Formats: sequence, C-alpha cells, structure tokens
Amino acid sequence: MVHFFILQSEFGIRYEKEYQVTSIKTLEIVKLESLLCTLYLVHCTTQFRISYFVKNLLLLLITILIFSCGPQERVSQEAFNEVQLNNEVKRITEVAILEEAMVWGDSITQEAQAQLTTQLQEAIAANGPARALDFCKVNALPLLKSLESKHAVTLRRVSSQPRNPADAPNAQEIPLLDAYAYNAENNILADPSIQKIEGGEVLLYTKPILMANALCLSCHGDPKKDIAPETAAKLKQLYPQDPATGYALGDLRGMWALRLPKKEVVKRL
Repeated sequence: MVHFFILQSEFGIRYEKEYQVTSIKTLEIVKLESLLCTLYLVHCTTQFRISYFVKNLLLLLITILIFSCGPQERVSQEAFNEVQLNNEVKRITEVAILEEAMVWGDSITQEAQAQLTTQLQEAIAANGPARALDFCKVNALPLLKSLESKHAVTLRRVSSQPRNPADAPNAQEIPLLDAYAYNAENNILADPSIQKIEGGEVLLYTKPILMANALCLSCHGDPKKDIAPETAAKLKQLYPQDPATGYALGDLRGMWALRLPKKEVVKRL
C-alpha cells in the first residue's frame, strides 16, 4: 500500500492526514482534498490582513503546485504500479496442476519403491528369502501407510494376481491395470498416467510395476526354477492359494495407485 502524508502549516495552522492510495482515482481525490483544505486554511486565517489580490494569487499558485505533474507525482505513480504488480493474484492453470501431480506422483512412488527394496534386501541378507516373506507380510503395508501420512495421500500397490487379497484392484483401478496389461502384452511402452476422479477433486496417479530383477523372482518367479524349496514351503504356509508366482523378468506385476488430493497438489505450486 502506498502512503501519502499532507502537511500544511501556512499562517501557523497545521493540518495532517494519512491517505492509503489504492488507485489513480484515489490519487486525484487526495489532490482535491488537499486543495480544499488549503482554501479553508486561507479563509479561516483572519489574524493576517491580506489583500484580495494577494489572497487570489496565493490560491492560484497553490492550485498550480498541487495539480502540476512534477517528479514527486511520477515517483508516486511508479510506487503505485509496483504495489499493484506485487499484489497480482497468481493464476494456476489446470495443465500446471496435472504436471505437478505427475512430478509428485513419480517422487512418492519412487520413494516407496526405494524403501521397500532396501528393507527387503536387508531382511533377505539377515535371514534369507524364506524369512523375508514374514517381513513383507507384516511390514510392507505399514511402510506405505507411513508415506500416506507423510504426504497426505492414499497409496496402494494393486495386482490382478494379488498375494494379499487387499491388493486387488477396485472399480476405478481395473480399467487402468487392464490398459497396462494390454501394453505389456503388445510390447507398448507404459508410462505413468493421471486420471481425474471424484469430480476432479482427486487425481489418480498410476504407474506399472514390473518384475525388474532376480530379487523379485525369488518370491514371484517360476516355482520350479526361481523359487527355493524353503521359500516355496513358506509361501504355501502363509498364502495357501497364492496366485502371485510364475512371473518372468520384465513381466507386469501390478501398478501403483496413488490418490492425490487436488488441493494438496495446488499447495505445491
């Protein structure tokens, strides 16, 4: 906000007022009020005997000074323009929101994958693949829940052949998972995607999960050649009807399903 102070002390009378200028029109009002104030001061000053001609001359000079376009007014105009520019409302487009949702979705899912892989490798190194199954069953879901709390989102891993029934895709996720499966079967590159759901207030980010390395095969590969007998026995114990085996390197295992509240995405812009 630009502040103007008008100080007038002609003939020993002091008048002071603060103005908050928010437009050019207000600037003109300030000038007019200043002139009227000056006229009033001159009129009320009766202890000085001034001729009619001198009084009119004084008023003419004051009017010219107030309405002249001098350097000070130009400085005030520049200050006003700068304030207006700084107070301009930031406009956020729908494209910018979707782009930020994609960036944020990539970041969260990469963070989740990195944490799961690191902790699984540590469990395997400490106890072997069979005992690491206990880690996956007990700790994988709490890890994802901690990321949900951290980012104020909803995060799931879904699969058409889920080891945990809770990881089966829902109605919103099935068409997207089917699309990734089609791409995988036809050797089409599958990229992450963003879908608007719940009236556009939530953005559903999805990304395929592939069988990327031998570590995955030790629990999800061919039971006859990739999964050790001890691990196979443990799988049968924990998941008697387990459908999540028989995969090869590069196969589609499932997808990340990440729900991003639109308002949280906007906060990041």
